[in-house]
Amino acid sequence: MSEINNTLAELKTASQAVSAARTRLTYLFDDGKFTELDAYAKDGGELTGVITAFGYAEGNPVYAFSQNIDVKNGAVSKASADKIVKIYDLAAKTGVPVIGIYDSCGADVSDQTKALKAYGELLLWASNLSGVVPQIAVVAGVCAGCAAMLAQSADFVVMAKDAQMYVAPNCDIKDHAENAAANGTASLVCEDDKAAVEAAREILLRLPQNNLSPVPMYEFSEPDAAFSGNAAADAEAVFDAGSVMELNAGCGKASYTALASLGGATVGIVATNKTNDKLDSADCSKIARFVRTCDGFGVPVVTFVDTEGFKADDASEMQGAVKSMAKLAHAYSEATTIKLSVVTGKAYGPAYIALAGKGASSDLSYATPSAVISALDPVTAVEFLEHDKLKGAEDLTAARNSLAADYVQNNANAATAAAEGCIDGIIEPSEIRQTLIDSVEIMAGKRISRLPKKHSNIQL
Repeated sequence: MSEINNTLAELKTASQAVSAARTRLTYLFDDGKFTELDAYAKDGGELTGVITAFGYAEGNPVYAFSQNIDVKNGAVSKASADKIVKIYDLAAKTGVPVIGIYDSCGADVSDQTKALKAYGELLLWASNLSGVVPQIAVVAGVCAGCAAMLAQSADFVVMAKDAQMYVAPNCDIKDHAENAAANGTASLVCEDDKAAVEAAREILLRLPQNNLSPVPMYEFSEPDAAFSGNAAADAEAVFDAGSVMELNAGCGKASYTALASLGGATVGIVATNKTNDKLDSADCSKIARFVRTCDGFGVPVVTFVDTEGFKADDASEMQGAVKSMAKLAHAYSEATTIKLSVVTGKAYGPAYIALAGKGASSDLSYATPSAVISALDPVTAVEFLEHDKLKGAEDLTAARNSLAADYVQNNANAATAAAEGCIDGIIEPSEIRQTLIDSVEIMAGKRISRLPKKHSNIQL
């Protein structure tokens, strides 16, 4: 008996050894306290390279795993994969979110066949849980190969600035986190692993526990910023003070996505005037992914529209711009969560249809008095409609601009759009916040059924 007790004591000491993996879990859970699972599980005589646990974040239950680079370089073996699978299984049974903290040099190559099977099982579980419970990946160190695919299966990826995420081990990338932010694979890049875990916790607290839970409600303060017509500034002017958390800021420079609270309830924000540029493929992918994530968990989406539309130059066309546009439109059309839009500036043609159009894209659509809503860019419109007046003009540019201004004033204004049923109301900037609060409340009972099918076939 004493020998058994000694063995257990040794295992307990080894399992509770101070490590970055264990410390990172303390950043996630309330008061740094958590309950570890399978602490004594072994892999070839050694403890596994992952710590699995459950605990609470602001009183809400959370499952988590944290790869331990100090044990076999965090190698993913069948034993460590089984521990993570248990976390996924428990999350599926209880509807509780999962946080994965990645720091591993890859698979355990001592048994490659088992490692391949283990990764396959992990990817299957992550895929099956997608849209059921929130999943957030924190890349705190190295996240390579299949682990990078697993991390990317999460709803959001948060990276420490010195972390690495790659599939090709010899890729010539000096700043992995910066590159991940630019191409959209990282939602946030933080100063270090502690800040990354805390950011993941912050995202988690803004999301429902699962796809059947209501959105979180918070105490809130009124915003004190003034509406300016700038995407980032206007988020601070409309939504609850201190609640706005921008995501994917490094990708899609003409768009803005964020989580916030409105009247105490979580909402997703999309805006399209961040740089006063037209939307490109990166913007479309960024917005589509964000809308689908919000929709998966029933988070209302509020869209501020101020854009001349999609980029339509030769380079964009050769890259398949229309595919990206269709993806964006599909994401909005398919979403059954509450969708509200406010045209704060320009909304031309396909961009209006995809982002603010009645029916497919928005349940309720509003515009400010200065909004310009047009099937075509006003300059293009007068080229078609006023060709005879332009013919022979001494100063063609001045004549075109003058006619375009008249076209906006008489045909492409908010009043005309409202008269023709394109928007539900015209509101002053000072009225936007209360109008959106009232709209979310009245739409709270929204119920919608789609045609029976396995899934939609969105352009990817």
